[in-house]
Amino acid sequence: MSKVRIEATEGAKVLLMGNEAVARGALEAGVTVASGYPGTPSSEIIETLAPVATARDIHVEWSINEKVALEVAAGASYAGARALVTMKHVGLNVAADPFMSLTNTGTVGGLVVAVGDDPGMHSSQNEQDSRMYVKGAKTLTLVPADPQEAKDFVVAGFELSERFEIPVILRLTTRVCHTRGPVTFGPDTRPERKGSFTKDPGRFIMIPANARRRYRQLLDRQPDIMAAIDAFPHNRLEGEGDIGVIATGPAARYAKEAVARVGLKAVLLTVATYPPPLALIKELDSRVERIYVFEDGDPFLEEDALRVCTHEVRGKVSGHVQHDGEMTVDRAMTALGREQTAPVAETVPPRPPVLCPGCSHRSAYYAMKRAKCRVVAGDIGCYTLGLAPPLKGIDTCLDMGASIGKASGMDFAGLDERPSAVIGDSTFFHSGITGLINAVYNKARITVVILDNRITAMTGHQENPGTGRLVTGEPAPAVDMEALVRACGVEFVQITDPQDISAAIAVFKEANAHDGVSVVILRSPCVFKAKRKKLVPVVDGCNDCQVCINTFGCPAIVRIEGGVAIDEALCTSCGVCVQICPHGAFVLPGGGDA
Repeated sequence: MSKVRIEATEGAKVLLMGNEAVARGALEAGVTVASGYPGTPSSEIIETLAPVATARDIHVEWSINEKVALEVAAGASYAGARALVTMKHVGLNVAADPFMSLTNTGTVGGLVVAVGDDPGMHSSQNEQDSRMYVKGAKTLTLVPADPQEAKDFVVAGFELSERFEIPVILRLTTRVCHTRGPVTFGPDTRPERKGSFTKDPGRFIMIPANARRRYRQLLDRQPDIMAAIDAFPHNRLEGEGDIGVIATGPAARYAKEAVARVGLKAVLLTVATYPPPLALIKELDSRVERIYVFEDGDPFLEEDALRVCTHEVRGKVSGHVQHDGEMTVDRAMTALGREQTAPVAETVPPRPPVLCPGCSHRSAYYAMKRAKCRVVAGDIGCYTLGLAPPLKGIDTCLDMGASIGKASGMDFAGLDERPSAVIGDSTFFHSGITGLINAVYNKARITVVILDNRITAMTGHQENPGTGRLVTGEPAPAVDMEALVRACGVEFVQITDPQDISAAIAVFKEANAHDGVSVVILRSPCVFKAKRKKLVPVVDGCNDCQVCINTFGCPAIVRIEGGVAIDEALCTSCGVCVQICPHGAFVLPGGGDA
């Protein structure tokens, strides 16, 4: 990301991705602290701010998890600074504890929580709608439809946060996060880091007596918040006709296009907030005979319309709009009762995600199967892709950090076979440590496998507490994972290279024989970070037994007539094929070691 692109002068029009536009909005708002945890589709916000952090005296960090990120931002807000927090939708679950109480203490400096929802589950395990937290916390969210609004709504979010002393959610979706569009820049604001904290125990210490009083004050502010929502300029009515359409976020753009394409005369209410502008919904209801509602996620907007409208409301609740997946122009046209456009013929075969050629996770699963690790609780990361054939390396995957707790529960349930848990280095720091302590304390008999590839790979190679670098590139203390694991009470801790197959198998067998919690740290850098001498194996004397294809599944090993060959364009010279071939058909040039 070029610094020039987000630091251009006021009035410049720059093509930005939605996440980059959010970062620019933070600069225009004078943000002092930006914290977050990487998670698609939100990761690029912090990565865009990091290169300009030092020059602008902004603190930018990858936090250890989303809960800590929000707590850092809350502290900055208490000290009067404007703070931005970023995460994906499931990360808001992790941050829910501080978030639900932060609306009680209230904010001092503006606090915006940029959350990337993922309708359609492009890179997520659920389609959770972040608006449910807005409803529960009695706060508000702004919902941009394009990169320009993403930038503008950050600035507006800080202003609303300070006006009502509440954290404001910026609800992004994958389409907004990763869509590029022209963004006109506003004035740039350079923060002055002169934080000050005014002691107010009755406000900032949430014992029950204080919390009850603050909650009543939050409720008393609700009418003013709703009045501000009704007056928010991006909530707008346009058009004439007997049909009403209510839409929010990218769905508002799709709805407008659908109305035009089917030739309807309709009144469109674009909703940029949640809670929605009830006064405008009532006005729309008074002008039309039927109303359609289009929104990504759950039918929050539709339910509010049903509550205040007198005319028929059609949407997900009524069954006129498909509940799951992303809203599209075709879906809107179908709901409006007209023919949808002809589908584009598929010319490319499906390509399910697969572990990269040379990925050490593939070697880890291969070694675990050879060591008879039969029941494996998985976790969130690149290594989740180990579920696919031929590895079939994991049996469960629930949420970040859950693998160790799940394996423990299987053991406590009396499982005949010793369970294993697989977790990555970044996920272990994020939320695996508590599960490990719990397993040790409660005397579980499990094998925990930490796949330490020295980076947060799945979300784009972000730094973490074990890499020795900050998001800005500065050196940082690296957490000693082995010492940390031992400090949790684990007696059996072994470190090995998963791409040394025989050594890894031996360590797993020893770990599985340990009476208690054993931890195997498989340390091998991500293939994108590894610096290997280019030695592409050659195939000599293959008898087409297909063991390499059927048990290992490296994409660089390809079928040819009468055997297999190495695709030199894909091969990363890991040398594992040399170790696993039962007939010695793979040979490194020059007799190099695998």
